[in-house]
Amino acid sequence: MMAEHRRKTSTEESLQYIRQSLKSDEMDHLEGTHFDRHIPHVFVILGASGDLAKKKIYPILWCLFRDNLLPKPTAFVGYARSLLTLGQLREKCDPYMKVKSDEKARCEEFWKLNHYVSGMYDSHGDFQKLNNELTKYEEGDVAHRIFYLALPPTVFQTVTVHIKNACMAPKGWTRIIIEKPFGNDAASSKVLSDHLASLFNEEQIYRIDHYLGKEMVQNLMTLRFGNRVFNPTWNRDNIASVQITFKEPFGTEGRGGYFDEFGIIRDVMQNHLLQILSLVAMEKPVSCHPDDIRNEKVKVLRCIKELELDQVVLGQYVGDPEADDSSARLGYLDDPTVPSDSNTPTFAFAVLKINNERWDGVPFILRCGKALNERKAEVRVQYQDVSGDIFDGKAKRNELVIRVQPGEALYVKMMTKSPGITFDMEETELDFTYSNRYKSLKLPDAYERLILDVFCGSQMHFVRSDELNEAWRIFTPLLHQIDREKIRPILYKYGSRGPKEADDMAKKNNFAYYGSYKWVKP
Repeated sequence: MMAEHRRKTSTEESLQYIRQSLKSDEMDHLEGTHFDRHIPHVFVILGASGDLAKKKIYPILWCLFRDNLLPKPTAFVGYARSLLTLGQLREKCDPYMKVKSDEKARCEEFWKLNHYVSGMYDSHGDFQKLNNELTKYEEGDVAHRIFYLALPPTVFQTVTVHIKNACMAPKGWTRIIIEKPFGNDAASSKVLSDHLASLFNEEQIYRIDHYLGKEMVQNLMTLRFGNRVFNPTWNRDNIASVQITFKEPFGTEGRGGYFDEFGIIRDVMQNHLLQILSLVAMEKPVSCHPDDIRNEKVKVLRCIKELELDQVVLGQYVGDPEADDSSARLGYLDDPTVPSDSNTPTFAFAVLKINNERWDGVPFILRCGKALNERKAEVRVQYQDVSGDIFDGKAKRNELVIRVQPGEALYVKMMTKSPGITFDMEETELDFTYSNRYKSLKLPDAYERLILDVFCGSQMHFVRSDELNEAWRIFTPLLHQIDREKIRPILYKYGSRGPKEADDMAKKNNFAYYGSYKWVKP
């Protein structure tokens, strides 16, 4: 009964994969529709002893296994330099597994399917040893392999060469999952892309951006192209501006050493926010096939010119000495892992313009930062002012808001008459909040659905090499200028909205912020 409940709370998309895979063993192997449930699969975690593996990958694999969403003959093999036993690896992962009391027996089944191999990342012999281990779990005429590179980018090239030379599936397909960062500028990204292309076909490469696995990001396609009410207004004649926001209410907190290598533009804006922008702005694809969708994303990115410094506001947080929280009293430069003279921005605001017929003149505003006033990721489509105003300027702009996190929601902000005897007006909303509409639904983690997509062979929500090239083309000149000229970011207080200059630039780019709207939770 509990297993049945878990299946009900999994994503409909995931269940569709399973249903289709059960229909017929002779069905055509269409991309992204199902996996071969009776064929052995081996999932290899390279970097199995690291933080990403223990905090994210192993817990996600456990959830997929628990909910019966993986092929039955699936084995999991961890590989890392650390001399660990499987028991020691499990101890590292256990605090993040979230195993309920009635799931302990099921969890034991999961760990019995796990194995661990210790080896170096630059040793052909060690990868041959890994290959020998993988073949133990590949009975039958066909067997498939997935390699997840939960590794620092510095070893990507070495590791992928050894996979190609020693560990390719001898009797099935091989798929490679690559974690960001995909380079740190256009040149380094091209080197990595060219290297991967020399070893694997594009169909074998899955560049994972977990934001593409989030529910409301995936809902953008349906929202835009499955509703007559929205699509006709999705253009420059009706939309004044589009703002895509990512905000975190905490700073680096001792982890600034890693962040300082990249900064907020490389860490969030060039990938997560630009991917959302491409889904918001692209033209309707000819079908829902992954390559048709990604073709349209590339087309719209090609219409965006390189970003220039006068289109950007950069910020770096400082501590708030009056804050109750001790961490909020510390600024970015107070982090002992950050160089004391660092110019790395922790906040970035950028205005992009899309040079095509649909969006000519409409500013797309990207806004992201750490140590801000709230946790939020959203798309805010702001419509033009009502023509021929008869309400003495009291009417405020309509907005369509797609809230990615926290609390997935879609709502339309609109004007209505205030209840009562007077003829006043106020802002209210048409609200579709997931937690209210789907009270018993448990939405899966973004990684959960993306890893399942790799098993199914669907690349719809993964980044293609030409998308990546266009994204770096837009941002690389700006990033090089910031580094070359050592541009000093504007200081902003921990817990604020960010630099005031960002709000000023938003206003100049046709985004109206009123500050009067009050969200009333149902």
